Amino acid sequence: MTRTWLLPSHLVEAARTGALDGAEGRRPRRTARDWVVDTCLFLLAAFVGLLAAETSAKYNSEAVALADQIAGGLACVALWLRRRWPVGLAVTLSVVGVVAPTAGGALLASLFSVAVRRPFRQVAWIGLLGIAGSTVQVFVRPDPETGVPLGIGLGAVLILLVTAWGMLVRSRRRLVEALRDRALRAEAEAELRAQQAQRAAREAIAREMHDVLAHRLTLLSVHAGALEFRPDAPPEQIARAAGVIRDSAHEALQDLREIIGVLRSPGEGAEDRPQPTLATLDTLVAEVREAGMKVVLDSTVTDPDTVPAATGRTVYRIAQEALTNARKHAPGAEVTLTLRGRPGDGLTVDVRNPAPAGPVPHVPGSGQGLIGLAERATLAGGRLRHGPAPDGGFALHAWLPWPA
Repeated sequence: MTRTWLLPSHLVEAARTGALDGAEGRRPRRTARDWVVDTCLFLLAAFVGLLAAETSAKYNSEAVALADQIAGGLACVALWLRRRWPVGLAVTLSVVGVVAPTAGGALLASLFSVAVRRPFRQVAWIGLLGIAGSTVQVFVRPDPETGVPLGIGLGAVLILLVTAWGMLVRSRRRLVEALRDRALRAEAEAELRAQQAQRAAREAIAREMHDVLAHRLTLLSVHAGALEFRPDAPPEQIARAAGVIRDSAHEALQDLREIIGVLRSPGEGAEDRPQPTLATLDTLVAEVREAGMKVVLDSTVTDPDTVPAATGRTVYRIAQEALTNARKHAPGAEVTLTLRGRPGDGLTVDVRNPAPAGPVPHVPGSGQGLIGLAERATLAGGRLRHGPAPDGGFALHAWLPWPA
């Protein structure tokens, strides 16, 4: 945590409002560092004023020396207002310094304050005003010990050095402020990227969970419905349906564990089951057939292991979702799954089913899986389209790249 009492009040206010060049008006309270700096500048200006007053007492009357001391004291006291009115104070002291050499130290401090807090254009004309005032002072209140040329040069050099120092401090403060803003923006962008990555991961997990569990849960629903509406079915059919329900529930739990494993840390658990590929498509078709669905598989891909794993997994998910939709919306219809392709030409997946024989109840949430499939195919570099077939059934066509 930053210790604000070690920072200038100007930077503390900039961090609060976001503006380095604040407008005149309400000023922030001085920090402990500000009190130390202001006290040191006051003592330094008073020391310079005392040296000038001693010189003035040597070559001027007592009245003039007293007036110089009073003017120098008031100028040093006025330095406590330099944070509120830096420009006005610098202009006033430049004019007072023409007739009162004891205000020279306070003038340098006020010019430094202007250079720290104001842009170059204001600093330039105020600095020129200060140089002009110090030049005129050499002729109005000459110092016999230094002479005119040395007095003019010394005054100009001191003003330029103090102004340059203040501008350097200002540049450093602006750099610190810019780095702080950049760090805050980088932190905000990193947090946004993390949120986007988290959202993308959640969406990927949701899509994967839908693709995996919809197939299993549809089997459960179909066979549970059969048991509900056919309580008088032969014991063999009831046992078969119960076995499918048991196996589907077991597979659903295994798939769910596999998906949730993505959310675990590397050391919390490992995935025991491999991801589906094109080589496991036969297993999927056999499982569906065992559940009582009529499926015709027509594939010209003789060696599924040569298909890239990501492409094979996408084909598997497309076939799985298409068979699940056919089972829900066209129960009892024969589904034809056609797979064509070779390296360099890509893989083509066609799934067709005729219209259902009778009325089919509406299934809530229909169509979400097809949207996910289209997105999955697009991300894989392919394309997917689906819709009603001319014979009243439903057709799905997908193409996926298969590099040579």
